[in-house]
Amino acid sequence: MVEMETRKPIVAGQFYPLQHESCVDEINAFCDQIVPFESLPQTIAAAIVPHAGWAFSGSLAAMAFSAIKQQHDKVHTFVIFGAAHSYFGRSPAMYPSGSWTTPIGESVIDEELARQLLNQGVAVSDAHAHAAEHSIEVQVPFVQHLFAGAKIVPIIVPPGEQAVSLGKAVAEIVSQTEKKIVCIGSTDLTHYGPRYGFTPMGTGAEALQWATVVNDKQFIDLAVKLQAEQMLTNAAENCNACGPGAAAAAVEAAKKLGKTKGMLLAHTNSNKVMAERKGPTSSDCVGYAAIIF
Repeated sequence: MVEMETRKPIVAGQFYPLQHESCVDEINAFCDQIVPFESLPQTIAAAIVPHAGWAFSGSLAAMAFSAIKQQHDKVHTFVIFGAAHSYFGRSPAMYPSGSWTTPIGESVIDEELARQLLNQGVAVSDAHAHAAEHSIEVQVPFVQHLFAGAKIVPIIVPPGEQAVSLGKAVAEIVSQTEKKIVCIGSTDLTHYGPRYGFTPMGTGAEALQWATVVNDKQFIDLAVKLQAEQMLTNAAENCNACGPGAAAAAVEAAKKLGKTKGMLLAHTNSNKVMAERKGPTSSDCVGYAAIIF
């Protein structure tokens, strides 16, 4: 395997703070607002988290990582499945070696796990595919701050059937190791409104409500029921997830590791977040959910 250079952050200062102290303070602020969970699964194998700017969805990502922390103080590796916003290959694209940095510090790639997945043919080695992708990067500071020393395996997952095969392969490896490995699927939900070119119910408050309570909910319900293949089909038909491949891979991994259902921690959208902050609302909105398995 060719030695990779360290990947530098590309959205620090845009999606999340540029400075170390500010990153830590913001993650701590998110976590301080979370009431300890009372009825979590005994073990957590996977989670689905959003990847918008932290101002919009950081609190939901923090919920998922906090739930994992509550059940597993030590996690050896996070396999982070990302959305394919600017990668158009058919196969999942892995950043196979080296490390990633953020303002908080450095995360080393779990090269052994990466090599095992590459050898199974469920992903290709393509560090360049990650050059402009933010959906994985915005999760890494949470890993660094809450799980010091944890390694990562970043994989961009297109919304095709290989997403399911990837989830199965990760689960097979996880089931044969004593290391604690958690899968993270990074996706936002319905991007509704003129800005996104998606207005099947028209515009206005009722249309935005539909995007959340109907369109988002279809995808969330399938995820909670661990129906990975149906998630891919539903997203293709209803445009209710920008990272359906990433979410499906996480769900399939959880299913193969013995999980029978997911747990929705929170579901909101960008307009609700703006309204809660007494800011201006918009004719567009994006949905966010935090789910653990």
